Amino acid sequence: MVKGDLSGFVAGLEAQAREVGFCAFGIAPAGTDPIYGDRLSAWLEQGMHGTMEWMAERAHQRRAPQALWPEARSVIALGMSYAPAGDPLKLAAHGERARISAYAQGADYHDALKKALKALARWMVAEAPKHGLSAPEVKVFTDTAPVMEKPLAQAAGLGWQGKHTNLVSREHGSWLFLGEIYTTLELPPERPLGDRCGSCRACQDACPTKAFPAPYRLDARRCISYLTIEHKGPVDPELRAKLGNRIYGCDDCLAVCPWNKFARDAHAFRAYLPRAELTAAELRDLLTLDDAGFRRLFSGSPIKRIGRNRFVRNCLYAAGNSGRVELLEQVRPLCDDPDEVVADAAKWAVDQLGRKTPPPSPFVSSEVETR
Repeated sequence: MVKGDLSGFVAGLEAQAREVGFCAFGIAPAGTDPIYGDRLSAWLEQGMHGTMEWMAERAHQRRAPQALWPEARSVIALGMSYAPAGDPLKLAAHGERARISAYAQGADYHDALKKALKALARWMVAEAPKHGLSAPEVKVFTDTAPVMEKPLAQAAGLGWQGKHTNLVSREHGSWLFLGEIYTTLELPPERPLGDRCGSCRACQDACPTKAFPAPYRLDARRCISYLTIEHKGPVDPELRAKLGNRIYGCDDCLAVCPWNKFARDAHAFRAYLPRAELTAAELRDLLTLDDAGFRRLFSGSPIKRIGRNRFVRNCLYAAGNSGRVELLEQVRPLCDDPDEVVADAAKWAVDQLGRKTPPPSPFVSSEVETR
């Protein structure tokens, strides 16, 4: 074997990546890209990150892989498909049902993704010397670290950042979990893909809250995913009605992307398969959850991270939007919930549902005479 066989190592690395479950593979340089760094700074300065203070606190480390780890020389960018088998928008007209983002209907993707990343990193360390390369140092990341995942994935040729700001792949549409391996190895980078959105604006038009002030720009403060997951306080009354029956995340801008026609439902791990009880859960059942019940239902789920109070707050907004007066039975008791935000949401829902209650018939007396 030729000493320093980079091409053989990279070919083996890609094959192994697919073996452990990744469907998209690419390599990007770890140096600074001033364009993405400047865009991040401008976005933060405009306050579009909302209450996600952690975005600003570690912004200097997000500017480039080497800002987080100076020894990094290359980034292996990886994607794992979670393309749903059905239509993510099918529950839009069913107000009594809860809409949960497709990625959150199964087990927490962080666990399966991190396990696959670590397996691939171990392979790199063991196999590099067999190709005449020095054993590399490696670090693995999912979206829990200050890493610009989507720009790195674009730089590595996995796809491009669409007008909805998410990564779009020619083979997998908008349905990719992303992960990265930073390494001290100097690996040959892929050629970045150019933008393929053209004149399409389906994702922009689909957004209920108009969270895109312009193509390729997202104002998180109006994004339903942000509002239902990251935002801790009461949601602006102006936006509550626009949440519809979405109680955790939102798939609208992703689901309407025309590139999804090339994506097939592909679950590398059974953990990504949706749980039956979450695909069309009834709001009346979710509204009665106490903390213990919430933890039991969402054990091993990404939904568990927002806690019972924020989750029930979301369900109350959905109840208020449902037009289903029968939900008042579950909503009214929550007006006295110890959590002020939950109580506020419950009172709002009672008010909204009260407007749907038919007035008493003028032909029926409100008093019953008993003698």
